[in-house]
Amino acid sequence: MIKILLALITAFAITLAVMPIVIYFTKKLKLRQTILSYVDKHFSKSGTPTMGGIGFLIGIAIATLVLELDRTTVICVVVMLGYGVVGFLDDFIKVYFRRNEGLKPYQKIIFQLLIAVIISVSAYNNSSEISYLFGKVDIGYFAIPLNIFLFLAFTNSVNLTDGLDGLASSVMLVSMIFFGGVLAVGALITSGQAPSLSIFCAAIVGGMIAFLIYNCYPAKIFMGDTGSLALGGAFAVLAVYSGQVVAAALTGIMFVVSAVSVILQVLHYKRTKRRIFLMAPFHHHLEKKGLHENKIVGIYSGITFFISALTLIAAISNI
Repeated sequence: MIKILLALITAFAITLAVMPIVIYFTKKLKLRQTILSYVDKHFSKSGTPTMGGIGFLIGIAIATLVLELDRTTVICVVVMLGYGVVGFLDDFIKVYFRRNEGLKPYQKIIFQLLIAVIISVSAYNNSSEISYLFGKVDIGYFAIPLNIFLFLAFTNSVNLTDGLDGLASSVMLVSMIFFGGVLAVGALITSGQAPSLSIFCAAIVGGMIAFLIYNCYPAKIFMGDTGSLALGGAFAVLAVYSGQVVAAALTGIMFVVSAVSVILQVLHYKRTKRRIFLMAPFHHHLEKKGLHENKIVGIYSGITFFISALTLIAAISNI
């Protein structure tokens, strides 16, 4: 338990110290966000520094590896940074060529799939069991395609949620508190010590708290795809290596909402040429309805807290 607290504090302190440096250099190198033309309410944010994810990735990686250097934590950090590199390439192309699109969609998918396949096979060799709060089931070879799907789902859903000041970072903060709790409580009761995955969760929490100081409304810097893809990859690898697939989906419920809202919007529009939402992902629909960014962040974080708390209670009751 001490290591968990130390991971949170260490990641917080490092991220807090690094972020002013990241902001300084992103401004100096003119790494500024290009606002999409159809997000008309965000024109005033054009020119805000991006790639802020670099700051918390440094804090999370150092805190995790210093406090728990084992095979699992190394894999988690490498996966997180791997997806961060993909996001960095996407951000860099956008800012360097001053355009809305970075990597082509197929290029993103190829890079994401490459990491997902490697880690999914590795995770299968470790275990093919998945947990559903009230028990476990061994799904054999089906674990590999399921894990690949989880990587693609989490990386892209977190990326889609990163559309308002402090939204993705707030939801990730709450999700990691409870998902880390699900992992820690069971291990503490059965083995007397928290798993290394909980230390990684705690480091993410610390990084998010520090980053929110600079990312909450009005944001001084955005995390960019550098941060959002990395966080999605981190959440996915935690789900895959813990086997807590259902708990991950529940604690990350608002990331799921973002992805599902986009899928429904696209499918419905292709079929009827009409839209379900004023704009997708769903947080932009709420914004179009007149809700302020801070209120939307509060709604998303509140729902995440409520569903995640119930998930933790359900997990504890099954021990």
